[in-house]
Amino acid sequence: MQLLAVSKAVPVERLRLAMAAGITELGENRVQEALAKAGELSGAQWHLVGHLQSNKARAAVQVFKVIQSVDSLALARRLDALSAGRSGGALPVYLQVNIDRDSGKAGFDPGDLDDGLAEVVALANLEVRGLMTVGRLVGAAEEARPTFRRLRELAGRLRAVQPGLGAGLSMGMSDDFEVAVEEGATVVRVGRAIFGERPAG
Repeated sequence: MQLLAVSKAVPVERLRLAMAAGITELGENRVQEALAKAGELSGAQWHLVGHLQSNKARAAVQVFKVIQSVDSLALARRLDALSAGRSGGALPVYLQVNIDRDSGKAGFDPGDLDDGLAEVVALANLEVRGLMTVGRLVGAAEEARPTFRRLRELAGRLRAVQPGLGAGLSMGMSDDFEVAVEEGATVVRVGRAIFGERPAG
């Protein structure tokens, strides 16, 4: 199980301390913030965990080791085209699924993946490591369990048909990562529990 330290709004000086303590896998929500920090933090491995606009895709391919928020076929196709000839080989990605069909969240509708997954896993320049979801805001961690369980069950069903889908499940954040791990998370995205509360604004 991988711990991804979400470093959104965390200053570089604190990230240097985290890296000195052995944390090198960092998650950012925005391309620009990662670009600004990457030049000052040698050795960090960056994951994009926030929504990626198509016009930022070229920059994202250059700075991120992994893109965890591929939320449409169109974006997958663009990242594939931009990753041709990439020095590190195929670009690792996760497909973001709006498992709760929340109108306020991005991601594939769970039903759409039945038709679209074959095309995505066939893209030569992407390595589809698995699925990712952003859980609902809940009052208690246990209330997030159905979300995580549904993602795990969806992944198992899809993988039975498309073995090119990796076994990764990126789910769970500071308030509910323990429940996510119990439901099969292979990556948890933890920010506040590591770095404390983000500054307001």
